[in-house]
Amino acid sequence: MAARDLLLASLVLSCSLLPCYGDVLFSSLQRTFVVTASPAPGQVLKGGVDKITVIWGLNQTLAAGTDSAYKTVKVKLCYAPVSQADRGWRKTKDIMKKDKTCPYKIVARPYSSANKTSQSVEWTVKRDVPTATYFVRVYAFDADENEVAYGQTTDAHKTTTLFQVEAISGRHKTMDVCSVCFSAFSVLSLAGFFYIEKRKGKRSQ
Repeated sequence: MAARDLLLASLVLSCSLLPCYGDVLFSSLQRTFVVTASPAPGQVLKGGVDKITVIWGLNQTLAAGTDSAYKTVKVKLCYAPVSQADRGWRKTKDIMKKDKTCPYKIVARPYSSANKTSQSVEWTVKRDVPTATYFVRVYAFDADENEVAYGQTTDAHKTTTLFQVEAISGRHKTMDVCSVCFSAFSVLSLAGFFYIEKRKGKRSQ
């Protein structure tokens, strides 16, 4: 009986350490896309202002039919490791549905087998993208919406060809100007009020 309980406990523990059946692992994906992006290495982009042009295509050295299962592609903005440190909500996981590396969708579109060598998109960096270091990754999905392949602008260690995004502040210049004008108006109004009251006091005397 004790041996049976030990066996069951071992099976439960083994299952808990393994990904659930059907989960897609990033380590299982083939790198089939060649991807480039317009920012130069180390360039700083401003959220809500600057644009990124991403170009991707199937690696032409691969065997014919490699992309036969590709139905859609998604282009994403991804955190570099330097901007993931001590930030659990950005952590890289091998199980794709748990991975937090690439939270920002640039574009999603059907995969074009007729134009597989070069496709592109221009994207304005969103205002809500936080200040961090990034790269771009392209995923291919099959008919079941499972990731089947990828490509990215950086190396396997995600340390080369990185760029930065500088988030805009919560305040807008127009708001700052209005705030200053309102403050000045308030001060002048208060000064005018005291001046009028002072003159009224003198007349009453």
